[in-house]
Amino acid sequence: MSARSVEVTLVKAGRTKIRYPAEVLADDGTRLTVRAPWAAEGVRDFGFVRFEPGDVFVEHYWRDRWYAVKEVRSADGALKGWYCDITRPAAVGGDGDGTEVVVEDLDLDLWVSADGSEVLRLDEDEFQASGLAVTDPEAAARAVVALDELEVLGREGLLDLLG
Repeated sequence: MSARSVEVTLVKAGRTKIRYPAEVLADDGTRLTVRAPWAAEGVRDFGFVRFEPGDVFVEHYWRDRWYAVKEVRSADGALKGWYCDITRPAAVGGDGDGTEVVVEDLDLDLWVSADGSEVLRLDEDEFQASGLAVTDPEAAARAVVALDELEVLGREGLLDLLG
């Protein structure tokens, strides 16, 4: 029996930011967990972490939460940390068969290092510049609450969230 696969699409400001295939690890109807290799071209160095070819992401998407959590491991399996995107709840669809996951990135992000010593709020300036607080104040408020919640979870140990 072959593993079920999905196509993950990350949308930002109405445009597709990235699209990539992923293997479904679990789906309980609320949370979908997939595994995918680093999908972008080349290396992306954020200063606090480098994403590079060979990295593996185990990504958790919720249909009822305003974020996605991505566990990041190097090619040798070493945990780098968790990259958390603030998003609208995931839409799992496709042609009625659940083969597509679409998430709308709301600009805010959080990084939690493998040892938990770094918990970094990211892209708050982009979020402010996006104008979401004006165009969709409810979504903007939910995004800020989600970031605050993830920051607390990151400081207390994100694995509890995923267990």
